Amino acid sequence: MEKIDYKKTWKVLESEYLIKRPWLTARRDKCELPDGRIVPEYYVLEYPDWVNIIAITKDGHFVMERQYRHALGCTCYELPCGVMEEGETPLEAAKRELQEETGFGGGEWKELMVLSANPSTMTNLAHSFLAIGVEKISEQHLDATEELEVHLLTREEVCSLLRNNEMMQSLMVAPLMKYLSPEL
Repeated sequence: MEKIDYKKTWKVLESEYLIKRPWLTARRDKCELPDGRIVPEYYVLEYPDWVNIIAITKDGHFVMERQYRHALGCTCYELPCGVMEEGETPLEAAKRELQEETGFGGGEWKELMVLSANPSTMTNLAHSFLAIGVEKISEQHLDATEELEVHLLTREEVCSLLRNNEMMQSLMVAPLMKYLSPEL
């Protein structure tokens, strides 16, 4: 079996935007593969990078959210998360999103991992942070379309959510699994 050279890239011959909206940008590329074959239609979704935060309070509770997700039609437990704004570093965006959505801040921060939701069709990355020792420092400052409840959960309650498939967002499950792996 021939070994694949993963360093080879596709050459974009043509690119056309099909839609450019604040929450959906899609383009159709015509690409040439390294061996010369042509892919006449390859669809790419462009998004800004995202952040999510495993935030743990000084007394050891996980700051979690519950909110309705229209595409699946369900209300889900999630990590605090959001979109990076232009000019922000991932850490700046993570700190801003945690405070805006939950009112929590402070603590010791480190980047836990960087993931792609789907490297086949999506251009963005998700930066996952761990913030230990956060505390309530303000009220929530939600966007006009955000409706979410903040929940403080124990480590065992978060593990139970994961064991019972009660969290749907894979980009949030992965960093939680990495952080909690000794217990799962």
